[in-house]
Amino acid sequence: MSTTVTVLIVYLAILAALAIWSRRETHTLSGYYLAGKKLPYWVVAFSTNATGESGWLLLGLSGMGYAVGVQAYWVVVGEILGIAASWWIISRRLKRFGDDVDAITIPDVLAAKFEDRWHLIRGVAVIIILVMVTAYVTAQMVASGKAFSSFLGMDYQTGVIVGSIFIIGYTFVGGYKAVSYTDVVQGVLMLLGLIAVPMAAVIASGGWSEVQTNLALQDPALIDMFALSGGSKPVWIAIASFVAIGLPFLGMPQLLVRFMSARDDGEIKKARIVSVSVLLIFTIGAVTAGVAGRALFPGLEDAETIFPVLSNNLFPEVISGMLLVVVLSAIMSTVDSLLLLASSSVVRDAYQQIVGTTKSDKELSNYGKLVTVIIGGIAVVLGIQEPRLIFDFVLASWSGLGSAFGPVMVGILYYKRITWAGVLAGMLGGFITSVVWLIWFKANAHGLYEAIPGFIVGFGLTYGVSWLTSKK
Repeated sequence: MSTTVTVLIVYLAILAALAIWSRRETHTLSGYYLAGKKLPYWVVAFSTNATGESGWLLLGLSGMGYAVGVQAYWVVVGEILGIAASWWIISRRLKRFGDDVDAITIPDVLAAKFEDRWHLIRGVAVIIILVMVTAYVTAQMVASGKAFSSFLGMDYQTGVIVGSIFIIGYTFVGGYKAVSYTDVVQGVLMLLGLIAVPMAAVIASGGWSEVQTNLALQDPALIDMFALSGGSKPVWIAIASFVAIGLPFLGMPQLLVRFMSARDDGEIKKARIVSVSVLLIFTIGAVTAGVAGRALFPGLEDAETIFPVLSNNLFPEVISGMLLVVVLSAIMSTVDSLLLLASSSVVRDAYQQIVGTTKSDKELSNYGKLVTVIIGGIAVVLGIQEPRLIFDFVLASWSGLGSAFGPVMVGILYYKRITWAGVLAGMLGGFITSVVWLIWFKANAHGLYEAIPGFIVGFGLTYGVSWLTSKK
């Protein structure tokens, strides 16, 4: 048995132990989906970061650094601004409001202020979550296939299946508490990996100045944050699109529920400092690995394999095995949370609230576990098809969810005159605009990121329709 496989087995055994330890919290809906709303700040902080970044961070963002050079650092700017805005604008108010209305899911929060006629707010939210989460989880299954293929030489389809078995398994057994505490383990591993790999790549290149010299010989635009390699579109659109990647942090349901799961307001105050600091290291490390990797290994057929390539070529096998675990940690920490998000939408929002079942909490939590397996299975089937670009695929899901829920969440928490019609219009308008822009307009708009028009329309409809329909 190779050293890499041994390291992987030890890691998976730790996850299994955490899942079993967390099992006692999974017999109620609040326990299965929010760990009883009593998590400490360090768990909330690491869980938020690990969930938000996924295989997109280590494979997609490092691949973006490899493809466009230092201009990818604009993504770092956008992510830090986005996560900081989410913590300082959303987190504390959402925690207080969620506790006041006994909310378990984000649709609970959106519908709490209104008599939700025909359950439209909740129903639309469920549909959007299920569609986007399925796409998002599929992208992570693609990432797991690429990771196993790059590190172990495993067949891509087999890698997707192997990765999914472990992810779905511990989510099924341990619920939100297992997910959150495994996120801490995974987040720490990601942090160490994103310090070690870029440092090793820069050192192997002869230092940062040598990296820049090498890239300048390939294409001078690779070392200029205000230039775009290939010059195919206006630079300001590329920069705006990269920075706007942080916008959806205001509305990602799988991140917002982290705020609701904190023990109290004091824990949130501490968690936000830890979260922003760690994310800064995450994102700078990923981009730097890709940029330095371009200097060391130019001409890769798939830019999104640069992190595994660096790991395999710059480190001994035991460390390379640990870095495989780092990549899998990034993937797992997002997939498990997305599975719980989709499961909670089906069981809590659709079955309990819309259908109106009178089944006990214990029965519903068991249904939640079953739905987790079903949604994970659907994503596996989709993921074993032809591999897609993880970066682009995740961005589409990221922007769809963010555009649907970001503007209306700000409205719910800050706009006293917000109405049922405003929430419904803002949610639908933001989501549809994001999807329509991506499919029909993005290519002809020099690739302007779809979250930008999605948020503009979402905010406009949320506040405009609310103003028109509110009682004076």
